[in-house]
Amino acid sequence: SPATIVKDAQRHGLRVKPVDVQLSNWPCTLEPEPGNLHRFALRLGLCYARGLRQDSTLALTTARAQRAFPSIQDLAMRVPELRKTDLALLANIGALNSLGEVAHRRDALWQVEYAGRLAGPLLNQLPEPTTESSPLRQMTIEERLVADFSGTGVTVGKHPMAFHRAKLKQMGIFAACELAKQADGRTARIAGCVIARQRPGTAKGFVFLSIEDETGIANAIITPAIYEQFKQVVVCEKFVLIEGTLQNQQNVISVKVKTIRPLEISKAEVRSHDFH
Repeated sequence: SPATIVKDAQRHGLRVKPVDVQLSNWPCTLEPEPGNLHRFALRLGLCYARGLRQDSTLALTTARAQRAFPSIQDLAMRVPELRKTDLALLANIGALNSLGEVAHRRDALWQVEYAGRLAGPLLNQLPEPTTESSPLRQMTIEERLVADFSGTGVTVGKHPMAFHRAKLKQMGIFAACELAKQADGRTARIAGCVIARQRPGTAKGFVFLSIEDETGIANAIITPAIYEQFKQVVVCEKFVLIEGTLQNQQNVISVKVKTIRPLEISKAEVRSHDFH
């Protein structure tokens, strides 16, 4: 999925920047890094804003080419093709944070409510009225993660697992990057979001899971008996905790599952590639 590709790219040193109405085009683009014209960052495109129409984006980039948007009100007035729902979506994913006096995502949502009540063509040339600061508190880390995944399917911030690593370590859970250093045959606990579920027709009922954390991807093998015992968790849960036997043979690493249970880490709607 795009979310997995983004995290893998970040682990390999590529900087990925969020959707921004002042800088993003419809497709993703490369931006030279400040101070190093030979190094580039990836800017997420407006195509990742779920529900945003391409024709609205064309109107936005055409207006932006004339001059930048100083405020959300200006954006709403100059790009009427953007519906109020579009503006709310862009505010929710942080794509309006670079505009005017926007302090944070909920502040942008507050301003979108005001910008949605335009005065009409006769009064459009009047100075914009000053608005009070938003009374809404900033989104928490968890709320931003939920907004990112629901609005774009990806997050350019930290992986959801990264915020809980200290607690996970106390629970004896290995990060994916630590498995290669562990002995074959030992009991191991791993945790992460499920990014792939596979059940090949030639595998005699075995199911294979790919589990991602902030350090990489771990693979889990589930026997038919364990699958029947924990079927609901295997098929439906977004984040899981697995305990099993580590198999580390010739740099092929996996965990043969003994138990698998839901992990209450985040309500972010991470997506997986299932049974293809």
